[in-house]
Amino acid sequence: MGLFDFLGGGESAVKPGDRAPDFSLPDAGGKMVGLADFRGRKPVVLYFYPKDDTPGCTQETCEFQERLPKLKPTKAAVLGVSILDEKSKAKFANKHGITFPLLADADHAVAEKYGVWQEKSRYGRKYMGIARTTYLIGPDGKVVQRWDNVKVNGHVEAVADALAENV
Repeated sequence: MGLFDFLGGGESAVKPGDRAPDFSLPDAGGKMVGLADFRGRKPVVLYFYPKDDTPGCTQETCEFQERLPKLKPTKAAVLGVSILDEKSKAKFANKHGITFPLLADADHAVAEKYGVWQEKSRYGRKYMGIARTTYLIGPDGKVVQRWDNVKVNGHVEAVADALAENV
């Protein structure tokens, strides 16, 4: 078992130094947003969250929204990804005043590319879902840092610090 298996990333997880897999997903308004849209121009904070409008996901998303003005000097783009559709993303974004793209990975293909579509367990029941994971991707398209099994409290601050230090 490798280090990234222990951390929860699995063998297929994208690691720091790797080129981040390209993708294009619809946002809350149905507009396609892709990683290539930012390459060569700005760093990207790409965070995967399990489900729209649940307590932990709402806290994490709202904290990224609150932190956006402080991220502006780095010119970083923030992209949130989960498996629910555009309609769910629109409702979630409108309810909480989210202004950055929330992307719908309905078939979990992008989550699989990044190694965050994993077996989970709750109350003894096993199921597949997104493991809360964040990637900091440099303007060159390479992963600078990855956070696995994210605990929401303090996470956005840690990402902001890493962004300030590395990009």
